[in-house]
Amino acid sequence: MRSLSCLALVAGLALVGAARAADDKPVVVKLNKLSAAAPATWKKEKPANTLRVYQFKLPGAKDHPDAELSVMNESLPKAEKNFPKWKGTFVAPEGKTVDDIAKTHKWEVTGAKVDVLDVTGTWKFKERPFDPKSKEMLLDDWRVIWVIVEEKDETHHFRLSGPEQTVNAHAKDFEKWIRSFK
Repeated sequence: MRSLSCLALVAGLALVGAARAADDKPVVVKLNKLSAAAPATWKKEKPANTLRVYQFKLPGAKDHPDAELSVMNESLPKAEKNFPKWKGTFVAPEGKTVDDIAKTHKWEVTGAKVDVLDVTGTWKFKERPFDPKSKEMLLDDWRVIWVIVEEKDETHHFRLSGPEQTVNAHAKDFEKWIRSFK
């Protein structure tokens, strides 16, 4: 009888292990024709609003809060239109302009053009940027990396934001992930 109980316990643990392994599968982010598996350390969350199609929490660097990654489908694809307004959400340090603290990059992935805006400093964050009633918060030592992936038929916006130290810890993996879309 004891061996049957042990057998049932082992079988139950195997099922739990299999279920846990299924839950640990990487989240595959699907755009229009492109897709890429997100790193396993990124925790998928329910999107905070209907504009977001994916949202992740990235673990904080030592003694720093987590970062957030959101993915949105967008109808205004051009970096030339969006980058100036996104730069306008940062306060430049005294004696500098936002252009001094912003970096831009361009590259291509299979079937898409990628534009990147990377800014570190004081971010004028609003939960709902276009809502005049949304309260603005000044977040010091913040880094935001915006990415526009422009496919032929659709454009997607990515925003990795968080404390500078935390985003610094994830920036290389974030770029590698964006470059992996196929």
